[in-house]
Amino acid sequence: MNTREAKIEAFGHLLDVQERLRKECPWDRKQTFQSLRPNTIEETFELADALMNNDMHNVKKELGDVMEHVLFYAILGDESGEFDIADVCNQEARKLMFRHPFIDWTGWRDDPKADSGDMPHNSEEVEQTWEQIKQKEKDGNKTVLSGVPASLPSLIKAYRIQDKARNVGFDWQKREDVWDKVREELNELEVELAKDDAINSEKELGDFLFSVINAARLYHLNPDNALEQTNQKFIRRFGYVEQKAKEAGKELKDMTLGEMDDLWNEAKCQERKNDNQYNENDNQ
Repeated sequence: MNTREAKIEAFGHLLDVQERLRKECPWDRKQTFQSLRPNTIEETFELADALMNNDMHNVKKELGDVMEHVLFYAILGDESGEFDIADVCNQEARKLMFRHPFIDWTGWRDDPKADSGDMPHNSEEVEQTWEQIKQKEKDGNKTVLSGVPASLPSLIKAYRIQDKARNVGFDWQKREDVWDKVREELNELEVELAKDDAINSEKELGDFLFSVINAARLYHLNPDNALEQTNQKFIRRFGYVEQKAKEAGKELKDMTLGEMDDLWNEAKCQERKNDNQYNENDNQ
């Protein structure tokens, strides 16, 4: 791997490249904070895809794309006189130091001189410390939930809301108790569905999904990752159905549900066979 000096040099090289593009490339010259925003969102999701697939080649690639956007925004901030990349890095370093008062920063630049407090014993205790410290910061969150971005996808937002509430003690005493809430919300949804009440059914569906996400959190399962794995599984299996139908010279719309179900079950069996073969090879 690269030395620290090489890493710093590489960062400076990328900054030099991006600054030159801003000056000489017609596309880069016309960009603004707002025009870049959609591209940044896309790059972030592409990184998320690579992470989900454990594709380290593309993780490296997409990290570069995300970093390039960070530098681009910092250049725009420099041009407007608001901030530059040094301000971004220094502010983040100060924030991280302040939020980890149990680490001795004596002799470090920007030593926060915070009370050391008790050393957290696990990651959950660290998170609980963060929520308390964030509200003490000059520019920090004024309320526990104000740090949850409004633009987060709803499923991830629900998880983060619940997790932040947990960090200040608002949580189930026994995780098994959450299942009564899940069943309660499902029953309320079924009642509204039976009434054919679309408005209240949607509200109850939201409550039910929120309770399922809560259950996932309590059992240390990531609902977004879980759902994405199921999405990918459905895509694979449906693709198998399409391919087999095409090989048989059929259109899906002309097939019966039973015929499609048979192909779906074939896809499941093929996946199990491949998984078993993978596990056998992995154990050899």
